Amino acid sequence: MEQKREQNKDIEQHQRETQKALIREQVMHTLGEPVDLHKVQVRRLWEDHYRVNILVGQDAASAKITNSYFLTSDSTGKIITSNPKLTKRY
Repeated sequence: MEQKREQNKDIEQHQRETQKALIREQVMHTLGEPVDLHKVQVRRLWEDHYRVNILVGQDAASAKITNSYFLTSDSTGKIITSNPKLTKRY
């Protein structure tokens, strides 16, 4: 029973990570890639709500958030809404 619970937990974690990766890919496809991109941070806030931060800089010490979005997605990771609206920037 404990092993089954661990497996379910691992599967759920994998699904969340896959969904974050899909969201990251859609955001970058829409925005384009900024010069000195350091990281695209996707954080799950609750259920289907996410915050996405675009960080640019040479390294972690100099990275700054240049864009930030609050998103909702469906169960497959497709972005439904974005505030502010996602548009081509780079």
